[in-house]
Amino acid sequence: MAHHSRVRSPLAITANITHSDVELLCRFLTEHGKIIPRRTSGLMAKQQTKLAKAIKRARIMALLPFVAKEL
Repeated sequence: MAHHSRVRSPLAITANITHSDVELLCRFLTEHGKIIPRRTSGLMAKQQTKLAKAIKRARIMALLPFVAKEL
């Protein structure tokens, strides 16, 4: 049985994830505007949930696009 070392979350555990922090939210979006999955981003479950809610709120408030424009 292989043992895997723990990978640290890219965000601090106490990081404040808000819909108004567009720079932070953009780090967890693909070039097409999709939310990066947890297995790729390395976030903890609670952080991923907060991040997804913040991204969805930012989209509704027109801070982030729903779909990225193709060049």
